[in-house]
Amino acid sequence: MTEQRPLADRRVAEVLATSTGGVGTHLRSVLGPLGRAGAAVRVCGPQATEELFGFTATGADFRAVGISAGLAPAADLRAVLALRRATRGADLVHAHGLRAGLVAAAARRLGGQRRPLVLTLHNALPEGGGLRRRVLQAAEQATIRGADVVLAASGDLAENARRLGATDVRVAPVSAPPLRPAERARPDVRREIGLDDDVRPLVVAVGRLHPQKGYSLLLDAVARWVEDPRLRPTPLVAIAGDGPLHDELAARIAAQRLPVVLLGRRTDVADLLGAADVCVLPSVWEARSLTAQEALRAGTPLVATAVGGIPELVGDAAELVPYGDAAALADAVAGVLTDPARIARLGAAGPRRAATWPDEAATAAQLVELYRDLLAPPR
Repeated sequence: MTEQRPLADRRVAEVLATSTGGVGTHLRSVLGPLGRAGAAVRVCGPQATEELFGFTATGADFRAVGISAGLAPAADLRAVLALRRATRGADLVHAHGLRAGLVAAAARRLGGQRRPLVLTLHNALPEGGGLRRRVLQAAEQATIRGADVVLAASGDLAENARRLGATDVRVAPVSAPPLRPAERARPDVRREIGLDDDVRPLVVAVGRLHPQKGYSLLLDAVARWVEDPRLRPTPLVAIAGDGPLHDELAARIAAQRLPVVLLGRRTDVADLLGAADVCVLPSVWEARSLTAQEALRAGTPLVATAVGGIPELVGDAAELVPYGDAAALADAVAGVLTDPARIARLGAAGPRRAATWPDEAATAAQLVELYRDLLAPPR
């Protein structure tokens, strides 16, 4: 190995489960730098992830391994066997997310191999109780203890991994890729959404229609805006994303006649943020939300729930409220929309805060250094 190509002749397998957002985006961003460092990289995951993210366009190999987002014993066994075959000959395996980590750890045990296993934690376990929760907790602990190195996207994930017995835990922030500049003018984007002028406020939310994203809380807040005399005209809320809650949210929006439009999955997030007066992130939990990073980089005022890694990510460059408090969320958004000085402060603070974050190059360089150290011959 050389300093220019520290991973020359090394074979690395990157493993992920079903992903439509942050995990797949992060993985794709590091594949090119790993290849330039000399590694022969193979991505192992569901075929749909390759179709969505195009990992092979970066020069990586791809092998389909059906790792679902939820526990499924029969499918998991098939995934373990498929991953064992797909990673045969790999010098190092890096699993992104607990589901991928569970399958990767089982495949390593089944194969009797001692090659390094790296686990990146992107998300916390969903809230809840009962048997399913206990099974997930047991799987989480076994997966974390089975990894040689645990990388955590936020400080709270790192603390949880240490509590569960991880031997080597490192905080490794996941950077959002640079957001492309807006391609359309603000009035054009607003007209497409249904706003004919620049008077009515536009509130934008971006993220998968999934319980983690807290859209039920957002709709509770919207119902309060309708009754708030400070907000005249009432803001229009545009939610960009698709997912399993679409029909449920659409039904509630129609039944309560809420001023909310579901835009579906979008590729023009920069345009939406440029047209928005406020971006809102009502999540139950986040590590390093890509939406929060994109909003601050764009200078769009952000109102978010103070959960997971959000406070350490945004600092004082966003308005933070407790999760579960619809009144606080509604009041925070109303306070921003009715205070030009606050809008100006947040708009300026966002890019300044974003400039302190590690970029994609730094994130990839950290991985290259970690892989090199793990693969170095013992002294």
